[in-house]
Amino acid sequence: MNWKSILAIVVALFVGFGVLVRMATRLPEPPAQQLFINGTVLTMDAQNRVVEALATRADRIEAVGTTQEIMALAEEGAQVVDLGGRTLLPGFIDAHGHFPGSGLKEVAADLNSPPIGTLTSMDEILAALGEQAAVTPAGEWVSGFGYDDTLLAEQRHPTRAELDAVSADHPVVAMHISGHMLVANSLALAEVGIDANTPDPEGGVIGREPGSREPNGLLEETARLGIMVKMQDMSIEDTYRLIKAAATEYSARGVTTAQSGGVSDKLATGLSLFSKLGVIPQRLVVFPFEVEFGEALLNGEYSPDDYSAERVQMGAVKLVADGSIQGYTGYLSQPYFTPYHGDADYRGYAAIPRDKLFAKVAALHKAGYQIAIHGNGDQSIEDILDAFEAAQQEHPVADPRMILIHAQMAREDQVARMKALGVTPSFFSAHTWYWGDRHRDIFLGPERAAVISPARWAQDYGLRFSSHLDTPVTPMLPLQAVWSQVFRITHGGEVLGPAQRIGVMEALRAVTIDAAWQVFQEGNRGSLEPGKYADLVVLSGNPLEDPMNMRELEVEQTLIGGATVYRKH
Repeated sequence: MNWKSILAIVVALFVGFGVLVRMATRLPEPPAQQLFINGTVLTMDAQNRVVEALATRADRIEAVGTTQEIMALAEEGAQVVDLGGRTLLPGFIDAHGHFPGSGLKEVAADLNSPPIGTLTSMDEILAALGEQAAVTPAGEWVSGFGYDDTLLAEQRHPTRAELDAVSADHPVVAMHISGHMLVANSLALAEVGIDANTPDPEGGVIGREPGSREPNGLLEETARLGIMVKMQDMSIEDTYRLIKAAATEYSARGVTTAQSGGVSDKLATGLSLFSKLGVIPQRLVVFPFEVEFGEALLNGEYSPDDYSAERVQMGAVKLVADGSIQGYTGYLSQPYFTPYHGDADYRGYAAIPRDKLFAKVAALHKAGYQIAIHGNGDQSIEDILDAFEAAQQEHPVADPRMILIHAQMAREDQVARMKALGVTPSFFSAHTWYWGDRHRDIFLGPERAAVISPARWAQDYGLRFSSHLDTPVTPMLPLQAVWSQVFRITHGGEVLGPAQRIGVMEALRAVTIDAAWQVFQEGNRGSLEPGKYADLVVLSGNPLEDPMNMRELEVEQTLIGGATVYRKH
């Protein structure tokens, strides 16, 4: 850890010691023995066994089997839970998300449109930001998250001038639903030194007023990073509120392992600290962001142990190779279906130029890191696979499990290459529900939209994969991810690419055991087998019996290490 990280921790501990002590929470202790009987237990083991009962001993699974077999293990004082036919399965694993991002609603305005939120016009967006400004001290940042220009009546982004009108006393930022762009007012732009003389950064675009170099407030990809850093500089109290809200929500959704996919060393340090304080009951898999950690990853200054805790694992190093299809920044091999700003040849762009992508991947692979690379467009995916193939040829690794995050536009030939190279995709399959209609009609056209998130191809090629929600881009609803892989129904009610649908059990594995495998944790979680963590979720019904209505099932209890962290009252 470098001196700046150490100094930041020391200052936080001394300045906020009293606050941190008040925030500390004692995690619940597991009973010595618990017996779950008379249920439907989906083990997610190699045979996908379905049994009746399960026993835990302290924080581990002791046995699975029939009710009679499990009751025979009962010792004095054992707690017996009669499931009464309800379903028990492994706790859901967030294969890719941005914990604690869903807690943003505690400190920022929610600008989402249906089906996530309620806002449908620019006036409503600006009003929500205005309400946030009214309760924020002058000079502090005001932000909102989740606006979608294609779902607003005006079919456009907010403007710098409109955000200036929200407040002249605050830097104001509206974050796009994709997470890959934002709009900033004049004060926010001034805070990071962006003006008419600022060139576009490599891998990003500064929006300009027509016929001028004057910024219009829209910042794409790498151009937005300076503002993002400023916005993350929150007080300890606000950080606690955000993290606590996210952890509470994840517990209520049955998530026992959360992911923070792309963090700075400051956020990694904070997550480790709040985990040690007991504020976060979930196990965390944290991906350090290559652009944030920089040379520390290669010169010996970075050590995962500096950020790890009992329930915190530092995972793959993350790179972002392109942007978002719905933001027109995903990098395609063929132009977008509806031309962007009238440019019929526009294909998006790389966030990391191809030659630099090759160099970064080679250096990280040689250093022995697992790598996770965000790639949406098929041209970006091609560059990623080319870069990783070159790195593997130079420094072969028998089981690299390079994670291709989203892999939204992966072609069949690219799926085959992933299998050959030891690459594993994590599909954002809920795209079919949240953006499927617009992918078909606006961004990609019918043919390409029909094969987004191609889980069936992956299954056919024997390619192991996970499924995620990219929370807070979409809500943390694990059964939505499962449902979307099974049915691929859009919000408009159409089936988008029926040939890419998979079975319920396979989709459940993508949010349990296969998600654990993807980050080398299959030996301790993800399935209900003796010796593994007793990370469990009790559902009100069985998703295998009525798949179409699985999204209506309720999480009735969530246990992490055998201890109940959520119970529906």
